[in-house]
Amino acid sequence: MSRELRLTSHRTRTERPYALVLHAGAGGRVEELSLEDQANYGAGLRRAYEAGERVLESGGTAEEAVCATVAVLEDTPLFNAGRGAALTASGRAELDASVMTGDGRAGAVAVTTRIKNPVYAAQKVMSESDHVLLVAPPEELAVSWGLELVEPEYFVTEARLKQLENVQARQLEASRHGTVGAVALDRAGRIAAATSTGGMVNQADGRVGDTPIIGAGTYARDGIGGVSCTGEGEAFIRGVVAHDIVSRMRYLGQSLEGAVSATFDHELTSRDASGGIIAIDHERNVIIAHNSPAMFAAYRDGNDIVTLT
Repeated sequence: MSRELRLTSHRTRTERPYALVLHAGAGGRVEELSLEDQANYGAGLRRAYEAGERVLESGGTAEEAVCATVAVLEDTPLFNAGRGAALTASGRAELDASVMTGDGRAGAVAVTTRIKNPVYAAQKVMSESDHVLLVAPPEELAVSWGLELVEPEYFVTEARLKQLENVQARQLEASRHGTVGAVALDRAGRIAAATSTGGMVNQADGRVGDTPIIGAGTYARDGIGGVSCTGEGEAFIRGVVAHDIVSRMRYLGQSLEGAVSATFDHELTSRDASGGIIAIDHERNVIIAHNSPAMFAAYRDGNDIVTLT
């Protein structure tokens, strides 16, 4: 029998001609971080939100906004994406990311080890190739696309090394919820979503979760809505969670909140799985929902940027 999990939602509707919401995972804080570092979670979320909002305010596209937002989160070592990502069983950072726009374009990368910002690699797959998903994209291709490369050690932080050590010594339970993402609706009504992750701490080398799987961890459709997910990746893949939410709105006429609640009930809680999502519909309604104990996120409520830490 699956345990009962409580769904917690935060929702708002922006009066601005655009909308943006971001998340930085549905798990708890990294215990191995110093108290000073832990105090910076809110500041990191705010910087990322402001980066995406500047794009939208200046008339940029939803695609540009979500990529700018996620890139800041990837550069912030507090979160499980880019620098500071969770490490595999062998101590490597293997990074996944995806981008989808509401007109049906999508791109994703998995098991990248040298591209500084995987979200931009996913965007390049979408815009510069005939493919949707590339696994371990060659360095030569990344260079030809103008992407910045770093040594694999760039992604590895002392806090994550200590976390891996504690998990392997069975002194700490492995978190299954670390991911970052953003969803935006621009002035022209276009929707986009992007997601990026380092996966689960101590995962098998080569494991790929829901983040780069279009429809599972990321989905967008103009005129309906966009979704970015975080949580137990295998459950999100089996339930095709991001697509399921948008499909409930598209085919059943459910509201954003109703679709999110139904998908959680049928595809996550019933599987004894936990996680969270962020979503925006075509009317600029914003929702943050999770059945995990906590979720890092940011959104605007009136004149204030609200950060959940």
